[in-house]
Amino acid sequence: MGFNDLLQTVGGMGRFQVLNTLMLLSPITFLACHNFLQNFTAAIPAHRCRIPGEDNASATYNLSDMAAFIPVDDIKSKSCMRYNTIKISLKTNVTSELNTESCEDGWVYDHSDFSSTIITEWDLVCNLRKMRQIAQSIYMAGVLVGAFLLGSLADRFGRKLIISVSYLMMAVCGTCAAFMPSFVTYCTFRCLCGIFFSGVVVNTLSLLLEWIPPNVRTLVGTLFAYCFTCGQLLLAGIAYGIRDWRWLQFAVSAPYYLFFITSWFVPESARWLILKGRSHEALRDLQRVAWINGREEEGKKLTEKALIAHMQTEISNVKKSHSPVDLFRTPGMRRVTVCLMLVWFSSGFAFYGIGMDLQNFGISIFLLQLIFGGIDLPAKLVGAFVMSYVGRRVTQAGSLMLAGVALLCNAFLPQDLKTARMVLAALGKGCMASSFCCAYLYSSELFPTVIRQSGMGAVGMKARMGSMVAPLVLMLSEISPIFAPAIYGGAAILSGAAAAFLNETCNQQLPDTIEEVEARFKVKETYTMVPKDEVPLTQRQSPVPAQKSLLVETV
Repeated sequence: MGFNDLLQTVGGMGRFQVLNTLMLLSPITFLACHNFLQNFTAAIPAHRCRIPGEDNASATYNLSDMAAFIPVDDIKSKSCMRYNTIKISLKTNVTSELNTESCEDGWVYDHSDFSSTIITEWDLVCNLRKMRQIAQSIYMAGVLVGAFLLGSLADRFGRKLIISVSYLMMAVCGTCAAFMPSFVTYCTFRCLCGIFFSGVVVNTLSLLLEWIPPNVRTLVGTLFAYCFTCGQLLLAGIAYGIRDWRWLQFAVSAPYYLFFITSWFVPESARWLILKGRSHEALRDLQRVAWINGREEEGKKLTEKALIAHMQTEISNVKKSHSPVDLFRTPGMRRVTVCLMLVWFSSGFAFYGIGMDLQNFGISIFLLQLIFGGIDLPAKLVGAFVMSYVGRRVTQAGSLMLAGVALLCNAFLPQDLKTARMVLAALGKGCMASSFCCAYLYSSELFPTVIRQSGMGAVGMKARMGSMVAPLVLMLSEISPIFAPAIYGGAAILSGAAAAFLNETCNQQLPDTIEEVEARFKVKETYTMVPKDEVPLTQRQSPVPAQKSLLVETV
């Protein structure tokens, strides 16, 4: 017996589960908008120095009549330098060597694509150009802090409370970020958005998976991943229609006011309520679910004693003591943890490194956002197919290595081959999306039940660390355009090689204890060291009975 039996009693995957899934997945779409928002709010338009006496407050970006004031021999000079005197050779045949100076009176920007961005708002160009990447890293740092902080608070105070607070704070902090008067306060509220971003992700997964039966967890997990993809496509459309960064920031934040209201109708996890000794509340919610699913009579037969009896095994497991140290205590667990940490770090590192560098391709940023978001749709579908029919290890290692090769090739392509570079970058991002999709399922199957949450939390933190470092690596593009994609590609290939050292889990029973994980690695080593003909028949069989693997709760 277990909680899954209770779910079947009240209707399994019924009308309630469908409505609950829709309410919880809708906010996820706008989370992807926040992740990639700075592609548009922090877009860097063409710019030149402002010339006193020549440019007024409403001056337009125009280089054709500025040769006497602006060096036009290279992009950097015409963007960040001006002559300290009028160029004499413009009006006469006399040539002279003129000195240049920085833009002491500010800049004039090209507003053909964006009416305003944080770049034009606070002049984050030339020497302050790095502030763009720093702002994105600060946001990702908030995501990292939120994963650590709000995940623990949810275990203590409940999933529903934390997710409702996260919705409200996403709306409030996003609105404040849209109308802050300074760059520092903007970054502060963006960081807060990142913190509550994690509160939404972590608790959405828990509330989804804890209210649905095991046979549909893979489907719901896939829908969860596709909501992020749809969010990237939605952002392209919203940004195309709203060219002012403040109103764009507000547009992707305001829906969370509505999500905060709808969260009142989302019930708390009955599993969590029972484990916390609040079985009377769990009984009330389960009876309500039974009524919605057309199982009112079955719901009335439930009692608090019956709930506790069904959850006795889970209650006993909660009392057992396990710590994060167990992830490294034994050889098999060390291999699983270290290899998966590399996989998750590189997945987040390369995925956001590619996705946040759209302006580097010299093509319409709106079209690129659409392409880079759309490539995830077939990539995740192919990844799911390969996982099911070839195996998890091949999918994980192959997607990372293929992405790494695509990014390395892109690093050494000439900058003027825009189409080829865009195709390779899209291929790399699609492979990283497939890697992310595989990593959630593969990791949950490798970690044993007793420390699965700790393991998923540890590798998830590595992914967020990778996404935080990724924008900083883009600063190396100021030195050479080769560095950033080469680093992203090298990291992906290295982590793909690490994934090859993991066990295959396709059609294997989920491990419950650390001892089971160690036994699997020992059996694998026996196959490697002993010739096939000398291996006893009992060791040639699978150490655990075959069973369809399921997507479990992840943090």
